[in-house]
Amino acid sequence: MRKRLCRAVGRSGRGVILERTNGYVSQAARQHSVPSLLVSTPEWSAQELERRVSEGAFLGLKPYLSFAPAHIAAEDITIFDFLPHHHLEVANAHGWIVMLHIPRPARLRDPVNLEQMLDIERRYADVPLIIAHIGRAYCVENVGNAFEVLQDTEKMLFDFCANTNAQVMEQLVRTVGPQRVLFGSDMPISRMRMRRICENGVYINLVPPGLYGDISDDPHMREVSQEEGEKLSFFVYQELLAFRRAAEATGLSAADLEDIFYDNAARLIVDAGGRLW
Repeated sequence: MRKRLCRAVGRSGRGVILERTNGYVSQAARQHSVPSLLVSTPEWSAQELERRVSEGAFLGLKPYLSFAPAHIAAEDITIFDFLPHHHLEVANAHGWIVMLHIPRPARLRDPVNLEQMLDIERRYADVPLIIAHIGRAYCVENVGNAFEVLQDTEKMLFDFCANTNAQVMEQLVRTVGPQRVLFGSDMPISRMRMRRICENGVYINLVPPGLYGDISDDPHMREVSQEEGEKLSFFVYQELLAFRRAAEATGLSAADLEDIFYDNAARLIVDAGGRLW
Protein backbone atom coordinates (compact mmCIF):
# COMPACT_ATOMS: atom_id res chain seq x y z
CA MET A 1 0.00 0.00 0.00
CA ARG A 2 1.40 3.36 -1.00
CA LYS A 3 2.22 5.96 1.58
CA ARG A 4 0.13 9.07 1.40
CA LEU A 5 1.91 12.19 0.24
CA CYS A 6 2.13 15.06 2.71
CA ARG A 7 3.32 18.61 2.43
CA ALA A 8 4.29 20.83 5.26
CA VAL A 9 4.02 24.59 5.35
CA GLY A 10 4.26 27.18 8.09
CA ARG A 11 1.38 29.33 9.22
CA SER A 12 0.63 32.39 7.11
CA GLY A 13 -0.35 35.90 8.10
CA ARG A 14 1.21 39.08 9.39
CA GLY A 15 2.12 38.76 13.03
CA VAL A 16 3.48 35.28 12.47
CA ILE A 17 7.24 35.03 13.00
CA LEU A 18 8.29 33.30 9.81
CA GLU A 19 11.75 32.43 11.08
CA ARG A 20 10.11 30.30 13.75
CA THR A 21 7.29 28.76 11.75
CA ASN A 22 9.39 28.03 8.68
CA GLY A 23 12.18 26.77 10.93
CA TYR A 24 9.83 24.38 12.68
CA VAL A 25 8.43 23.12 9.38
CA SER A 26 11.92 22.57 7.99
CA GLN A 27 12.93 20.61 11.07
CA ALA A 28 9.74 18.50 11.11
CA ALA A 29 9.94 17.83 7.37
CA ARG A 30 13.51 16.58 7.65
CA GLN A 31 12.67 14.46 10.67
CA HIS A 32 9.70 12.77 8.99
CA SER A 33 11.03 12.83 5.40
CA VAL A 34 8.14 14.77 3.91
CA PRO A 35 8.36 17.56 1.32
CA SER A 36 7.86 21.10 2.54
CA LEU A 37 7.27 24.59 1.21
CA LEU A 38 8.54 27.91 2.54
CA VAL A 39 6.02 30.59 3.48
CA SER A 40 7.50 33.67 1.83
CA THR A 41 7.10 37.41 2.11
CA PRO A 42 7.61 39.82 -0.81
CA GLU A 43 9.96 41.94 1.29
CA TRP A 44 12.77 39.42 0.83
CA SER A 45 15.30 39.97 -1.92
CA ALA A 46 15.97 37.24 -4.46
CA GLN A 47 19.17 36.36 -2.63
CA GLU A 48 17.42 36.17 0.75
CA LEU A 49 14.69 33.95 -0.68
CA GLU A 50 17.23 31.65 -2.30
CA ARG A 51 19.15 31.34 0.96
CA ARG A 52 16.07 30.51 3.01
CA VAL A 53 14.86 27.84 0.61
CA SER A 54 18.30 26.27 0.37
CA GLU A 55 19.03 26.27 4.10
CA GLY A 56 15.59 24.89 4.95
CA ALA A 57 15.68 22.21 2.22
CA PHE A 58 12.33 23.42 0.96
CA LEU A 59 10.99 22.39 -2.46
CA GLY A 60 9.43 25.74 -3.18
CA LEU A 61 7.21 28.54 -1.98
CA LYS A 62 3.84 29.11 -0.43
CA PRO A 63 3.28 32.87 -0.73
CA TYR A 64 0.11 34.24 0.81
CA LEU A 65 -1.97 37.31 0.19
CA SER A 66 -1.86 38.42 3.83
CA PHE A 67 1.82 39.33 3.30
CA ALA A 68 1.01 41.91 0.62
CA PRO A 69 2.03 45.46 1.60
CA ALA A 70 -0.23 46.68 4.39
CA HIS A 71 -1.24 49.87 2.57
CA ILE A 72 -3.03 47.90 -0.17
CA ALA A 73 -6.71 47.30 0.56
CA ALA A 74 -7.65 43.63 0.74
CA GLU A 75 -9.95 43.84 -2.27
CA ASP A 76 -7.19 45.45 -4.37
CA ILE A 77 -4.38 42.98 -3.71
CA THR A 78 -2.94 41.37 -6.81
CA ILE A 79 -0.87 38.21 -7.11
CA PHE A 80 2.32 40.11 -7.80
CA ASP A 81 1.87 42.17 -4.64
CA PHE A 82 2.77 39.11 -2.54
CA LEU A 83 4.50 36.95 -5.17
CA PRO A 84 6.82 39.47 -6.84
CA HIS A 85 8.58 38.87 -10.12
CA HIS A 86 12.02 38.62 -8.54
CA HIS A 87 10.77 35.68 -6.47
CA LEU A 88 9.31 34.03 -9.55
CA GLU A 89 12.59 34.49 -11.41
CA VAL A 90 14.47 32.61 -8.69
CA ALA A 91 11.78 29.92 -8.53
CA ASN A 92 11.95 29.55 -12.29
CA ALA A 93 15.73 29.20 -12.25
CA HIS A 94 15.50 26.37 -9.70
CA GLY A 95 12.26 24.73 -10.83
CA TRP A 96 10.68 25.34 -7.42
CA ILE A 97 7.05 24.51 -6.74
CA VAL A 98 4.86 27.55 -6.08
CA MET A 99 1.55 27.00 -4.31
CA LEU A 100 -0.60 30.04 -4.91
CA HIS A 101 -3.69 31.22 -3.04
CA ILE A 102 -5.20 33.79 -5.35
CA PRO A 103 -6.56 37.02 -3.84
CA ARG A 104 -9.51 39.34 -4.52
CA PRO A 105 -13.22 38.94 -3.66
CA ALA A 106 -14.20 37.53 -7.06
CA ARG A 107 -11.76 34.66 -6.60
CA LEU A 108 -11.21 32.50 -9.70
CA ARG A 109 -13.42 34.56 -11.97
CA ASP A 110 -11.53 37.79 -11.29
CA PRO A 111 -10.00 39.03 -14.58
CA VAL A 112 -6.90 40.43 -12.88
CA ASN A 113 -6.22 37.08 -11.23
CA LEU A 114 -6.70 35.23 -14.51
CA GLU A 115 -4.44 37.61 -16.42
CA GLN A 116 -1.66 37.25 -13.87
CA MET A 117 -2.02 33.47 -13.63
CA LEU A 118 -1.58 33.27 -17.40
CA ASP A 119 1.35 35.69 -17.20
CA ILE A 120 3.12 33.39 -14.74
CA GLU A 121 2.58 30.39 -17.01
CA ARG A 122 3.94 32.25 -20.04
CA ARG A 123 6.92 33.95 -18.40
CA TYR A 124 8.04 31.32 -15.91
CA ALA A 125 7.85 28.06 -17.82
CA ASP A 126 9.86 26.08 -15.26
CA VAL A 127 7.71 27.00 -12.26
CA PRO A 128 5.24 24.23 -11.34
CA LEU A 129 2.38 26.53 -10.34
CA ILE A 130 -0.36 25.04 -8.16
CA ILE A 131 -3.57 27.05 -7.82
CA ALA A 132 -4.81 26.13 -4.35
CA HIS A 133 -8.46 25.24 -3.65
CA ILE A 134 -9.34 25.50 -7.38
CA GLY A 135 -8.77 29.21 -7.05
CA ARG A 136 -10.99 29.41 -3.94
CA ALA A 137 -13.97 28.71 -6.22
CA TYR A 138 -16.13 27.15 -3.52
CA CYS A 139 -19.37 28.05 -5.33
CA VAL A 140 -20.17 27.88 -9.04
CA GLU A 141 -20.67 31.65 -9.01
CA ASN A 142 -16.94 32.01 -8.26
CA VAL A 143 -16.03 30.47 -11.64
CA GLY A 144 -17.46 32.84 -14.25
CA ASN A 145 -15.59 32.30 -17.54
CA ALA A 146 -12.38 31.19 -15.82
CA PHE A 147 -12.22 27.75 -17.37
CA GLU A 148 -12.75 29.19 -20.84
CA VAL A 149 -9.82 31.55 -20.20
CA LEU A 150 -7.67 28.74 -18.79
CA GLN A 151 -8.50 26.04 -21.32
CA ASP A 152 -5.34 26.65 -23.36
CA THR A 153 -2.97 26.44 -20.40
CA GLU A 154 -0.53 23.56 -20.50
CA LYS A 155 1.24 23.37 -17.14
CA MET A 156 -0.81 25.08 -14.44
CA LEU A 157 -2.01 22.66 -11.74
CA PHE A 158 -4.97 22.87 -9.38
CA ASP A 159 -5.58 21.23 -6.03
CA PHE A 160 -9.06 20.77 -4.61
CA CYS A 161 -8.11 21.08 -0.95
CA ALA A 162 -11.08 22.19 1.18
CA ASN A 163 -13.34 22.40 -1.85
CA THR A 164 -16.63 20.52 -1.70
CA ASN A 165 -18.26 21.70 -4.93
CA ALA A 166 -18.70 18.82 -7.38
CA GLN A 167 -19.79 21.12 -10.21
CA VAL A 168 -16.63 23.21 -9.93
CA MET A 169 -14.51 20.05 -9.78
CA GLU A 170 -16.25 18.67 -12.85
CA GLN A 171 -15.56 21.85 -14.82
CA LEU A 172 -11.93 21.71 -13.74
CA VAL A 173 -11.43 18.11 -14.86
CA ARG A 174 -13.08 18.77 -18.21
CA THR A 175 -10.85 21.81 -18.75
CA VAL A 176 -7.37 20.65 -17.70
CA GLY A 177 -7.69 16.86 -17.53
CA PRO A 178 -6.64 14.50 -14.72
CA GLN A 179 -2.90 15.05 -15.12
CA ARG A 180 -3.09 18.56 -13.67
CA VAL A 181 -5.43 17.96 -10.75
CA LEU A 182 -4.13 17.26 -7.24
CA PHE A 183 -5.82 15.90 -4.17
CA GLY A 184 -5.02 17.56 -0.87
CA SER A 185 -6.67 17.05 2.48
CA ASP A 186 -5.99 20.49 4.02
CA MET A 187 -5.59 18.83 7.40
CA PRO A 188 -6.11 19.76 10.18
CA ILE A 189 -8.76 22.22 8.96
CA SER A 190 -10.68 19.43 7.25
CA ARG A 191 -11.20 17.61 10.56
CA MET A 192 -13.95 20.13 11.08
CA ARG A 193 -17.47 18.68 11.33
CA MET A 194 -19.54 20.47 8.75
CA ARG A 195 -21.52 20.50 5.53
CA ARG A 196 -21.07 23.29 3.01
CA ILE A 197 -23.80 25.04 1.10
CA CYS A 198 -23.80 28.06 -1.21
CA GLU A 199 -26.23 30.96 -0.99
CA ASN A 200 -26.06 33.69 -3.63
CA GLY A 201 -22.47 32.77 -4.44
CA VAL A 202 -21.34 32.77 -0.81
CA TYR A 203 -20.17 29.53 0.81
CA ILE A 204 -21.50 28.70 4.26
CA ASN A 205 -20.24 25.93 6.50
CA LEU A 206 -23.07 24.38 8.50
CA VAL A 207 -21.72 23.23 11.86
CA PRO A 208 -23.01 21.69 15.12
CA PRO A 209 -24.22 24.22 17.70
CA GLY A 210 -21.57 25.41 20.13
CA LEU A 211 -18.78 23.26 18.73
CA TYR A 212 -16.69 26.13 17.37
CA GLY A 213 -17.39 28.85 19.88
CA ASP A 214 -18.92 32.19 18.95
CA ILE A 215 -19.30 32.28 15.16
CA SER A 216 -21.80 35.15 15.02
CA ASP A 217 -19.37 37.44 13.21
CA ASP A 218 -18.33 34.90 10.57
CA PRO A 219 -20.48 35.08 7.40
CA HIS A 220 -19.15 31.69 6.29
CA MET A 221 -20.31 29.78 9.38
CA ARG A 222 -23.81 28.88 10.54
CA GLU A 223 -24.99 26.60 13.31
CA VAL A 224 -27.67 23.99 12.67
CA SER A 225 -29.97 22.24 15.13
CA GLN A 226 -28.56 19.80 17.64
CA GLU A 227 -30.27 16.94 15.80
CA GLU A 228 -28.80 17.90 12.43
CA GLY A 229 -25.42 18.65 13.96
CA GLU A 230 -25.12 15.10 15.27
CA LYS A 231 -25.37 13.83 11.70
CA LEU A 232 -22.61 16.01 10.25
CA SER A 233 -19.47 14.25 9.05
CA PHE A 234 -15.96 15.57 8.58
CA PHE A 235 -15.00 18.28 6.09
CA VAL A 236 -12.54 15.96 4.32
CA TYR A 237 -15.33 13.43 3.71
CA GLN A 238 -17.41 16.15 2.08
CA GLU A 239 -14.47 16.98 -0.16
CA LEU A 240 -13.97 13.35 -1.17
CA LEU A 241 -17.68 12.82 -1.81
CA ALA A 242 -17.79 15.86 -4.06
CA PHE A 243 -14.81 14.66 -6.06
CA ARG A 244 -16.32 11.19 -6.38
CA ARG A 245 -19.36 12.79 -7.98
CA ALA A 246 -17.16 14.83 -10.31
CA ALA A 247 -15.13 11.73 -11.22
CA GLU A 248 -18.27 9.78 -12.07
CA ALA A 249 -19.67 12.66 -14.12
CA THR A 250 -16.48 12.98 -16.15
CA GLY A 251 -15.83 9.25 -16.53
CA LEU A 252 -12.44 9.21 -14.85
CA SER A 253 -10.70 5.85 -14.93
CA ALA A 254 -8.91 4.05 -12.10
CA ALA A 255 -5.61 5.19 -13.63
CA ASP A 256 -6.84 8.78 -13.68
CA LEU A 257 -7.69 8.57 -9.99
CA GLU A 258 -4.24 7.12 -9.24
CA ASP A 259 -2.78 10.18 -10.92
CA ILE A 260 -4.96 12.64 -9.04
CA PHE A 261 -4.59 11.07 -5.62
CA TYR A 262 -0.90 10.14 -5.80
CA ASP A 263 1.09 10.08 -9.02
CA ASN A 264 0.70 13.71 -10.07
CA ALA A 265 1.99 14.92 -6.70
CA ALA A 266 4.72 12.28 -6.64
CA ARG A 267 6.05 13.42 -10.02
CA LEU A 268 5.89 17.03 -8.92
CA ILE A 269 7.91 16.34 -5.79
CA VAL A 270 10.55 14.27 -7.55
CA ASP A 271 10.92 16.79 -10.37
CA ALA A 272 11.49 19.53 -7.76
CA GLY A 273 14.32 17.51 -6.25
CA GLY A 274 12.47 15.92 -3.37
CA ARG A 275 11.99 12.38 -2.14
CA LEU A 276 8.71 10.59 -1.65
CA TRP A 277 9.71 9.13 1.72
